[in-house]
Amino acid sequence: MSINVELFSSPGCRSCGQARETLRNLVGEFGESRIEWRVVDVLEELDHAVALGVLATPAIAIDGQLRFTGLPSIRELRAEFTRRLAAKGG
Repeated sequence: MSINVELFSSPGCRSCGQARETLRNLVGEFGESRIEWRVVDVLEELDHAVALGVLATPAIAIDGQLRFTGLPSIRELRAEFTRRLAAKGG
């Protein structure tokens, strides 16, 4: 089983690039088969961002739930991935 991660980003967002790099590193750590992720440009998918409650970028949704607003630490993100994967039996 895998988890679905969406990184909400906007043009000109300095922290969004750092969030993207953090996610890329963690996906490499956990394995691409366990974490599916994509970057969502809030300007292109505004309705989706609003539906999840994204008010600022970066923001991270996991399995369709807004989980982080702002840039979480790698430790927080790793713990959340570990918890969710364990709950799914992965």
